[in-house]
Amino acid sequence: MSTIQEFHTASEDKAFDLKHRQTINHNIGKYNVAVKNGMGQYMDHELARSRGSYLKTQAIENLDKYLLQFEENFKKRGGKVIWAETKEDALREILSIFEKKRAKSVVKSKSMATEEIHLNEYLEKHGVEAVETDLGEYICQLSGQRPYHIVTPVMHMSKEDISELFFQKLKTARTNDPQELTMIARKMLREKYTTADVGITGANFLVADIGGIAITENEGNSRLSVGFPRTHIAIVGIEKVIPSLQDLDLFWPLLATSGTGQQVTVYSTVVTGPRQPDEVDGPEEMYVVLLDNGRTNLLKEPDKRQALNCIRCGACLNACPVYRNIGGHTYESTYSGPIGSVISPHLMGMKEFKHLSYASSLCGACTSVCPVRIDLHNLLLLNRQQSVKEGLHDKREELGFKAWEKGMKNRKLMNMVGAGLKNWALKTFFKDTWGRRRITPALPPLQPAMERKTW
Repeated sequence: MSTIQEFHTASEDKAFDLKHRQTINHNIGKYNVAVKNGMGQYMDHELARSRGSYLKTQAIENLDKYLLQFEENFKKRGGKVIWAETKEDALREILSIFEKKRAKSVVKSKSMATEEIHLNEYLEKHGVEAVETDLGEYICQLSGQRPYHIVTPVMHMSKEDISELFFQKLKTARTNDPQELTMIARKMLREKYTTADVGITGANFLVADIGGIAITENEGNSRLSVGFPRTHIAIVGIEKVIPSLQDLDLFWPLLATSGTGQQVTVYSTVVTGPRQPDEVDGPEEMYVVLLDNGRTNLLKEPDKRQALNCIRCGACLNACPVYRNIGGHTYESTYSGPIGSVISPHLMGMKEFKHLSYASSLCGACTSVCPVRIDLHNLLLLNRQQSVKEGLHDKREELGFKAWEKGMKNRKLMNMVGAGLKNWALKTFFKDTWGRRRITPALPPLQPAMERKTW
């Protein structure tokens, strides 16, 4: 099946999966309560959103300047920067580091970019053991699934599901106590930190003026992944850059409140390079891989580049009625929900993923909750427009609309065709699009013209 056919099939399965719906509604309901409470820290949240939008827009509009500034400052402290135009470039450069270090094990934390380039599978093919250390990602790895959500990767799983997974994979006793389940995973992972050759993380932000990466988290696994292994590799999308360390004062609370409802997450870390002579811990060598992988495709589109402002809070997913019904895995992309529907066609190909931009009610809920004011529902419309301009739309639907246009502009021509033929045409041309979940309207037969009366 094509990507769009797989999407339609998986969407229908999930939309009518009552257990899935119950789990998602329960988890998003808890999120909504937490966010409402977290908003209490703001005197003017709308002003914070506007400031965040302005700062990110300035960074994206001057991306070349800030990335070069980051590179210069990072190198001053002994860090090494790798520019990766494609995911193949990134994988090749990362593997060369492993080969040079003769590394055979890696602990990973906080990185959607590694999911984007399928790093775990690539390393395992080359004899490297890759272990996810964040609880959600670790559960995904055990179950052989992609992350379901940008922030909470196992939102679709209940504690009973996780207990059964641990019982099957780790041979532990079944328990529905979340704390016990957490301790089971923690015990399994602790020894991995001390024996791993390399630590890999992502970053929430690249801080240009100090040449540092900023990571915010709740479990502390990024700190362990940075601190224990001798080599640290951070894989970060080029759009994550911000001008100044001072900007974190705005962005960290915005990200925490929109992402989890917290005022700020438990651990917030800035890493500015490998261990210095006067420091007691940290990696001996540190690399930052600046990943493009299609982001400049968005950058060159002035009307769409604001999608690069995204700070990956996941708020738009939780607000989206489509996401809440079809779930995260149906998107077949690292980034799901409204922001995934906007950026995936540009990162992974408009031809294969343009259908995601049609999987929206255009209600605008995503736009209303975005902490940096990305105009998501209008960007979805622009993606649809682009796909039509590139000739990627359904040809039968196009024929149907052309016939409708011609008929509506010529009443005599419209009347020449009987109702039976018109109804057949509607059902045929719109069967796989409009007609999948809707009853095609039946057109009435033509009525004889009424005699004009004068009063």
